[in-house]
Amino acid sequence: MPTPTINPDFAPVLETLGKGASDFFLAAGLYHAHKVSFGAAAALAGLGYEEFHFRLKEHFGHGFGIADETVEEDLRLVDALLDQHA
Repeated sequence: MPTPTINPDFAPVLETLGKGASDFFLAAGLYHAHKVSFGAAAALAGLGYEEFHFRLKEHFGHGFGIADETVEEDLRLVDALLDQHA
């Protein structure tokens, strides 16, 4: 699989957003486009669930989006997270 290239014009903006910003925004974009589940997007971004959720709220104003394509996987994740905090 070829390594994706990042348009160098993005570098000045991404640098101001911290380490891993390009991975986060790509994963967030895929999540918001309903191409991957919340859990898959968090993993692609290299973040834990809570951190990914926090950053989604920070940059997009909301953390979760329910989509028919990924709802079952996301519901399993919610159940697992609830079990961890019980």
